[in-house]
Amino acid sequence: MSIKAMETWTWVLIYGGLLTLFVGLFAVRQSDALGWAMVSGGAVAAAVGVVLIVLRSRLPETESQNMPPRKK
Repeated sequence: MSIKAMETWTWVLIYGGLLTLFVGLFAVRQSDALGWAMVSGGAVAAAVGVVLIVLRSRLPETESQNMPPRKK
């Protein structure tokens, strides 16, 4: 997986997961099973996005990132 793809998937999972989580909270009123399935799925997706942020922070820097070097 390229770094660019990882960054894209990170934010898609975080925002999509949080949106699904909150829609699931509203759906619980209509259908318990569907609502809680959406809540748990959204929470898992958001958590995977956070894990990808941690993994990305541990990768070495590249020249194409266009960021200042870290202090040593």
